Amino acid sequence: MTDRAWFDAAKGDIPQWAASMPKDADGTTIDWDWVRSLDLAHGVGTIPESTPQSIHDALKADYATRERLESIIAQCNSAFMTDFDRFIGSYRLPRALAYANRRLNDNINTLLHLGEQQHLWVVSRERRGRTTVAVLRPYSGSRPSNDDQGMLDLSGETGDASAGNTAAENSDVKFPTTVALDDVQDRTAAILDARAERRKAQRFQKRAGDAAMARANLSGATSPGGAALPGGAAASGNATGHHPKPDWRDAYLPGRDVDAVMGIDIETTGIDPARDYIIDVGFEFMNMASPRPAGEPETYAYEQGYYAAGDAYGQSRLAFGVPPENAALGNALIAKLTGIDVRGRSSEAGYRLFDEWPQAQAGLLARLTQQPYVAHNATFEHSWFMLNVAGYAESYRAGRITIIDTLPMSRQWDPGAVPTNEHPYGDNTLDAYAKRQGALDSAHNERHLGLEDSHIMLVAMKHHLAALKAQRKGPWGPAGRAGVGGKSCGRKR
Repeated sequence: MTDRAWFDAAKGDIPQWAASMPKDADGTTIDWDWVRSLDLAHGVGTIPESTPQSIHDALKADYATRERLESIIAQCNSAFMTDFDRFIGSYRLPRALAYANRRLNDNINTLLHLGEQQHLWVVSRERRGRTTVAVLRPYSGSRPSNDDQGMLDLSGETGDASAGNTAAENSDVKFPTTVALDDVQDRTAAILDARAERRKAQRFQKRAGDAAMARANLSGATSPGGAALPGGAAASGNATGHHPKPDWRDAYLPGRDVDAVMGIDIETTGIDPARDYIIDVGFEFMNMASPRPAGEPETYAYEQGYYAAGDAYGQSRLAFGVPPENAALGNALIAKLTGIDVRGRSSEAGYRLFDEWPQAQAGLLARLTQQPYVAHNATFEHSWFMLNVAGYAESYRAGRITIIDTLPMSRQWDPGAVPTNEHPYGDNTLDAYAKRQGALDSAHNERHLGLEDSHIMLVAMKHHLAALKAQRKGPWGPAGRAGVGGKSCGRKR
């Protein structure tokens, strides 16, 4: 299929999803006819007239659409991965919904900016619970600095205003400020908090049920209160009564036979794969045990001149763009963090968008399935690949992808990750881990570019594994695993 044909194919999957996923992540019955009616390829946002009420109404409509879309997207992973009878053959529908939602999110941010220009509101970006949301307040004649947004003049005004000014700051622009704000506030934080509370209640209910079942099963061999009879028939744990809390990240730890891996790191315009864009991908290969392959180029020039390729080979750096609407808004936070200014990464400037480039997705998928891939906090990369890379979700579910994470290596096996008040589980950032493992000089910091971060991660991993092997710890300790380890579906350990 070429061009936009995959959107039609994605909609063709709706019957499969409807049969397996009747409700979204918030427990609301999904209107699949509404999903079928959406123009996923060309946009689901509302383009208003430039009047205050039209801008308000468009923002309200877009927020409502985004909430419905994201509640569906949030449930898709669970439905797909627990579809053991394989009623759902493809993950392209969630990818298509995420594609549309990213453009919708751009439209929302454009409307927020347009409202600021017309003095309808002032936008501040505030941390609320699990996320950062746009908070609208009445315009009072001054506008706070907002590092999350660039400059965008949508008013059509011309004149001598500086690049830092919006049309609303020009004295000849007069707009009424009578629109209501209570019904155009971002509800994302409240939605995520409520969703988390439901999951917490479900976990508590499950634990209570499991405990009740255990008591019932032991009713003939324990006292009425469930206490163990002499001899320890109902005892568990070790003699000290200490029960280390299991960490789900441990599934991503490497095994003692791990060797050839691909390290990968991505840079994005935000933290939400259903709202933001991949703009930089860097990866390279390294063998943890066997010699470096013969015939590979022996040197590679990283951006950081003090990085040495060493045992790394097959390095690659890929740059991607953003839609014009996203580029026009700018992203000062990402520019400061990575040095990538999305204002120069517009598709109109010749940059290809990753979610519109099937060949780039196919090439990356081929590499991700050839050997285990390694990332630091790998669930981040995994979540982006699920909603951006054609075929990734299907390959992962089929057990063709193995993921290793250096974050739990730092948490579990690095004695330098000492818990503190600031870091209750120790400082396990890539920067801290790489410095402790001798992969990054203390005078320098993590670069926040895909290839450079992949490199220091693999160097740190190799150093760390060598030390653990010499000490008979980690994969070579009592709880270590044989094989390559890592997380892979359908493979027993």
